[in-house]
Amino acid sequence: MFRSFMSEALAEARAAAARGEVPVGAVVTRGGEVIARAGNRTREVRDPTAHAEMLAIRAACATLGRERITDCEIWVTLEPCAMCAQAIAHARIARLHFGAGDPKSGGVLHGARVFTHPQTHHIPEIHDGIDAEACAELLRDFFRDRRGGS
Repeated sequence: MFRSFMSEALAEARAAAARGEVPVGAVVTRGGEVIARAGNRTREVRDPTAHAEMLAIRAACATLGRERITDCEIWVTLEPCAMCAQAIAHARIARLHFGAGDPKSGGVLHGARVFTHPQTHHIPEIHDGIDAEACAELLRDFFRDRRGGS
């Protein structure tokens, strides 16, 4: 039976927005349980690699004590960028679920399309558009508020 964990990823994205970060959240699950969660922290820790996916993957690997997490799934509110898509491939994550597409900076269905390259070592099963409108709305509201719009 399919169970979405996008609500947990959205909670992480909202927490990131509250910290002034771009509202992207990610959770890693294994056997139907959340084992890692994160929201963007690039500004907070002054690290351009501190994307939600990267932090959640690092936490999941630490929890499981291994660099390959083949029995895991990742849930992300926004289409991963090329860096994060490659990290997903290197971690050998079984399934990628994401909400909103990212025509500007995406690396899965847009832009670099990392998983289509022959150099990619692993291609996860990909499920896009999960709670896409809620994920996109969170981002739209964040950037509208930053620009002072209504």
